[in-house]
Amino acid sequence: MNIVIIKYLSIIYFLSEFVLMIFKRSKKEITKTKSDKYSLLLLWITIVSTITAAFFKANWKVWNQTNIFFAYLGVFIIVIGAFIRWSAILQLKKEFTVDVSISKEHKLKSDGFYKYIRHPSYLGLYLICVGLSIGMNSIWSFLIISIPLSLALLYRIKIGENELAKEFGDLYLNYKNKTKKIFFEIY
Repeated sequence: MNIVIIKYLSIIYFLSEFVLMIFKRSKKEITKTKSDKYSLLLLWITIVSTITAAFFKANWKVWNQTNIFFAYLGVFIIVIGAFIRWSAILQLKKEFTVDVSISKEHKLKSDGFYKYIRHPSYLGLYLICVGLSIGMNSIWSFLIISIPLSLALLYRIKIGENELAKEFGDLYLNYKNKTKKIFFEIY
């Protein structure tokens, strides 16, 4: 395991998110409400800056058995995160947008991954980034990515949940009481 695999995975991740940003924006003609409050910009700035900074703190020189184990663990977490993220996006179909918005025909999704957690695409995103940080073989890389990303995701989730509560009222509140935010409740 070396830096090349982690670099390729990070490039593939960025390209997939860039494609989403271009093709999965809400469209004016079908959007009922939109309230992103710069959370997409914050998320992009956080992801790009923390992954870049984490690469500078990565430990590419020491590769004993423990480090190799964590590098492979990081790759495994990236793959699991990508599976969860893309499954969640595909489950939402046309309701998925990169900006926080509600379409005119929006239906509350409460099956598939959404039966258990309200934001599986964010869980997948978090796992991808944390997997990258683990693969960098440095506790500093892990901290540089995981803490700011957690805060940016919590901000974005709060905005999204406020919009869903406004749109779906008690239906969303009941759904919220039966599910976890990501994989546990954090406020």
